[in-house]
Amino acid sequence: QVQLVESGGGLVQPGGSLRLSCAASRSLSSIYAMGWFRQAPGKQRELVARITSGGRTNYADSVKGRFTISRDNAKKTVYLQMNSLKPEDTAVYYCNSRPLAYSTDEYWGQGTQVTVSS
Repeated sequence: QVQLVESGGGLVQPGGSLRLSCAASRSLSSIYAMGWFRQAPGKQRELVARITSGGRTNYADSVKGRFTISRDNAKKTVYLQMNSLKPEDTAVYYCNSRPLAYSTDEYWGQGTQVTVSS
């Protein structure tokens, strides 16, 4: 299993920025994909951004051009840089790990709250 610990959430004004961090317990190169999901009250959890061990990234349309996912293999950490934040970005953000491409095994962090409000 993969242990994941998120940090970096908080309260920010619209237009502001935050950087979320997800520290993993194993080498990122051994994990097929790492991603960030978010869940707002009353809504389903949705994929925000994902990065594979090969460096391929994808983003939800709602965050393209504003959010950037990256990784630091030496620190075993995945980041989500969030710029130009909007109130609709308010949610609990979860780090996700899928060690293998074609298995159902996946792991979640505890979540970190991001609130965008003036």
